Amino acid sequence: MHVRRLMALVLALRPVLVAAALAAFVAAPLSAGMPRAQKHENRHEIDQLEEAWRTAVLKANTASMDALLASDYMAITPSGTLQSKEQSLANLRTGTVHFKAIEFSDRKVRFYGGTALVTSRAEVSGSTAEGDISGSYRYTRVYVRDAQGAWKIVSFEASRIRDLDEHR
Repeated sequence: MHVRRLMALVLALRPVLVAAALAAFVAAPLSAGMPRAQKHENRHEIDQLEEAWRTAVLKANTASMDALLASDYMAITPSGTLQSKEQSLANLRTGTVHFKAIEFSDRKVRFYGGTALVTSRAEVSGSTAEGDISGSYRYTRVYVRDAQGAWKIVSFEASRIRDLDEHR
């Protein structure tokens, strides 16, 4: 009798198990099957784009930034506000946001098909209309290959790293 119940349970759960296995396969980084040379080339491209972003921000180069950002780019600032491509470019153009220095460290780049996910730490010196924004940040930037095969930044989110003393 227990064997029949167990078999009935297995048969009932089979669609769920198949779906779970499929989800695990789809969620796995697609770069795992990517040839080593291709993965290295993609990583090199993303590293160059990260440096191009840094240079564009430091020099307030809106033309370079415009080329890096996808038309539907959306950022979440450290204060939690949403910022479109147009708003980001306007803030750079008008000096509403001004960066004196940005140094990256602890960069991780992961690939999922035509998507690259970058996480990193940034030491920032700069200001906005609200005041000084200098400090340590963690950020996530998402790149997607467009129809022409170029990497475009589609999303960005930054969070300030708080000192333990700031929480008290």
